[in-house]
Amino acid sequence: MIRGIAIISIGVACLAGCSMAPEYTRPEAPVSATWPTGPAYKNSTSLSGEPAASDLKWSEFFVNPQLQKLIGLALANNRDLRVAALNIERSRAQYQIRRSDLFPKVDADASATFLRLPENFLGTGLPSRLDLYTVGLGISSYELDLFGRVRSLKDQALQQFFATGEARRSVQISLVAEVAANYLMLAADRELLELAKDTLTSQQASYELIRSRNEEGRSSALDLHQAQTRVDSARVDIARFTTFVAQDENALTLVVGSPVPADLLPAALSETLTAVKDLQPGLPSGVLLRRPDILQAENLLKGANANIGAARAAFFPRITLVSSVGFLSDDLGGLFKGGSFIWKVAPQITLPIFNAGSNRANLKVAEVDRDIAVAQYEKAIQTAFREVADALALQGTINDQVAAQQSLTDATSESYRLSQARYEEGLDSYLNVLDSQRSLYGSQQNLISVRLARLTNLVTLYKVLGGGSE
Repeated sequence: MIRGIAIISIGVACLAGCSMAPEYTRPEAPVSATWPTGPAYKNSTSLSGEPAASDLKWSEFFVNPQLQKLIGLALANNRDLRVAALNIERSRAQYQIRRSDLFPKVDADASATFLRLPENFLGTGLPSRLDLYTVGLGISSYELDLFGRVRSLKDQALQQFFATGEARRSVQISLVAEVAANYLMLAADRELLELAKDTLTSQQASYELIRSRNEEGRSSALDLHQAQTRVDSARVDIARFTTFVAQDENALTLVVGSPVPADLLPAALSETLTAVKDLQPGLPSGVLLRRPDILQAENLLKGANANIGAARAAFFPRITLVSSVGFLSDDLGGLFKGGSFIWKVAPQITLPIFNAGSNRANLKVAEVDRDIAVAQYEKAIQTAFREVADALALQGTINDQVAAQQSLTDATSESYRLSQARYEEGLDSYLNVLDSQRSLYGSQQNLISVRLARLTNLVTLYKVLGGGSE
């Protein structure tokens, strides 16, 4: 009995091997084979022996110990990443459902029927009672997948499962980059806050000096009020950067997904200038097609391609099998005695004749969905190319910006020192000192900003090159 069901299952599995889905061909990448060139770009070819970003683990790229611990906390606690992981489990279960449709489902069943017949039903003039007991194994409503409809739906579910896996990788890479970016922003704002506090201390000292000189008649009231403006300006910046630091800490706590220990917070950006490594981009063909978001788009495209096979198979006959073997008796005690064995086979063939064009419309929908998936896949590649090109443009110029800003800061610092000395000697007005102070303070802020831009761009480059997620 069981062996007969197994033989049927094997035979059906052998028959259900075809698929009417069109052969999948990866679309050509609609971008240049090389990265852009020009004044904004430095040499962007991969150096010999340099690993690709997708092969570089995040712990090898983010080398700052505090930042590594924060990323580890985020990977363990971030809710978006948890949702992405749960989506994988959900998609895996959906795939298992579709895959199970390829095999017959064998159920065991037992039943008892008690029937009272009317007086004249058997011609005896007396009411009769009929008892029936059955037990057996059966295959209920199994579709023989001769034209690959069920197999195509299984393939579509499999590609959806693969797509959710790539979506999780994409979320994880974005999460790692977001933690690093928030960490660097907090470091920069803390350094700007300390700079504002140092400036306030310096400005207050200058104000006290001017006030003393004013009381002695050696300085004008204009100088005194100008010095007061610089003090108040520094106080405004302190309040502003204090707010920014608090907001940065809140953002970091949210992305990490748990309270952040104080010893993992950065003190200043100048202490994190070597927190990340430099990267070589490689070639577009070897980089973009390995990004998880592009792999996800390709999986969805393959799924849409497989769905066409299911839509095509709907035009052909659908064969459904119902069968069972077991025992039947009108007496429970004689259920398993000789002569009580029964079997039933009930194949059903459904041939579509008229459905008002719904099958043709479903096929058209499947084909258009495939074309949409192609366009989305190509757009994902174009977007990725633009993101990498933008990061490379900044990478090619940011070091020059940092060097120029450092030189400007050094020059304004010397200018401030000289203007202060000339004022104290009575050779210049205090207005020149204020201008020098303002220029120095601004250049110091800009130096922090361009340093932050350099580090943040490296993080962005790691992300857009499909940086390793492990």
